[in-house]
Amino acid sequence: MLSEQLRPVDMAHLARYTGGDAALNAEVFGLFVNQATELMNQLESVIRTGDTKQWRHVTHTVKGAARGIGAFGLADAAASAEPIDPAIDAASAAGALRLINAQAEAVRLFIDAYLGH
Repeated sequence: MLSEQLRPVDMAHLARYTGGDAALNAEVFGLFVNQATELMNQLESVIRTGDTKQWRHVTHTVKGAARGIGAFGLADAAASAEPIDPAIDAASAAGALRLINAQAEAVRLFIDAYLGH
């Protein structure tokens, strides 16, 4: 079993909000996965349009949602991406998105395992 520090989601952090209740954890995780999927799709679109304001809004939203469940690797990736301007530096934005997607996938796989999928 992964140590708490190596897990994509810090379950002790999440338990501060859910009391460690498995059903509530599952509900929170379900909401997060749905939101994260939508946000990843939005980031893909934002890179194509070069909308800096929307890029910053969506990366900020990813950061907050990830921190809320204790997905600190994902939150850090989004925080690093937030100041990038995709209209000026599309290559950096694309690289940041790859890192965000990789972190989001690790979180999704962790959640799938937690939920028994």
